[in-house]
Amino acid sequence: MPQPAPNAVVFFGTPEYAVPTLERLHTDSRFDVRAVVTQPDRPAGRKHQLVAPPVAEVARSHGYDVLQPETLRDEAVRQQLRDCDADLFIVAAFGKIFSQAILDIPRLGCLNLHASLLPDYRGAAPITAAILSGDKKTGVTLMQMERGLDTGAMIGTIETAISETDTTLSLTER
Repeated sequence: MPQPAPNAVVFFGTPEYAVPTLERLHTDSRFDVRAVVTQPDRPAGRKHQLVAPPVAEVARSHGYDVLQPETLRDEAVRQQLRDCDADLFIVAAFGKIFSQAILDIPRLGCLNLHASLLPDYRGAAPITAAILSGDKKTGVTLMQMERGLDTGAMIGTIETAISETDTTLSLTER
């Protein structure tokens, strides 16, 4: 029996948190990563040298086309995304809210891997918020994206306990 064609995806992510998702897409034959979109390189350190986001470094190491637009509102950027002919956009900590024009590009929509058990802690810094609130558990939520901040339908969650010694860094890594 012939194998089904892989899903054509564009991956959006920026920090280290997003790297495992990109790595999983890279090794899973069900997905054909057409491009990776990440934030632009930013100055860092005392010398303020430009540093690429972790996702950009990993994407380049796998030979993916890397897009680093300042904004997704630029029509030329939207055209680049349309040219990828993607079935799905998959997002993990990209750092920008998608307009309806972006959400409408992939045939099957956009999925987001959010770092909390939604509906808790929508928006930025959900891991830190869970620790500061004294929560005993947190996790990740896979959700369908729609216009708005983390408001789409939840597809599934994975939970993890928060220990008394967890920090934002240790919990993010887990």
